[in-house]
Amino acid sequence: MATRGGPQRRGGRPSPAKARSGGSKPPQKRKPAPAPPTPAPPSGPFRLGAIPGATPGKWIDIWKTRMPQNPLELVTLSVVDQRTALTDDDVDAAIVRLPIERDGLNVIPLYEETTVVVCAADSHLTAADELTADDLRGEVRIVPLDDVLSFEVSGTDAPRFAAPATTGDAIETVAAGVGIVLVPMSLARLHHRKDVAFRPLADAPASAVALAWRAQGASELVDTFVGIVRGRTSNSSR
Repeated sequence: MATRGGPQRRGGRPSPAKARSGGSKPPQKRKPAPAPPTPAPPSGPFRLGAIPGATPGKWIDIWKTRMPQNPLELVTLSVVDQRTALTDDDVDAAIVRLPIERDGLNVIPLYEETTVVVCAADSHLTAADELTADDLRGEVRIVPLDDVLSFEVSGTDAPRFAAPATTGDAIETVAAGVGIVLVPMSLARLHHRKDVAFRPLADAPASAVALAWRAQGASELVDTFVGIVRGRTSNSSR
């Protein structure tokens, strides 16, 4: 027999309306765990070696923008000491002139330089826009002790005086009207004077420039600079 108010539910369970009004609360969403703190960049400075004539300015500018807390020190290196500076940890990386003994080093080529003939500004050699080995026959070729081009030019004469110690000294001698000097174009520009001129030497071997660093134990700063040279952005992965 039905009682007033309608049938009761078996087992005394509450009606759906009561379940909705008096049921358990929905589960709370968990807050995401806080992100771990960004590790501080390694301490500097970053020591970059560079041979005479190298032009790392654009990479240094990017470094200053990207790594303002890590100063970059530019260390001038002679070609004869470039490998020793790397292996003795005097610099972290270096812009070097090839060839270089690569054992224990990572080396990536950067660019090649044209070989030029430096002569006096009033020399007959300046009449041509480009010279050949035949044009140099009978010329006195001065080879400084820090010469970075190891090749012969047939038909040139050796000077009757001792080799100058540096390329700068050799070009000063050329300015006085004595002989010629063969150098990569960057060195001709580095030692440019009003009383000398230079012309490209056709078919002469080019001089290659590269970035080198120690293969073992490279720091995060070295990896960052290598990435800059290779054109990676600040958000690029290695």
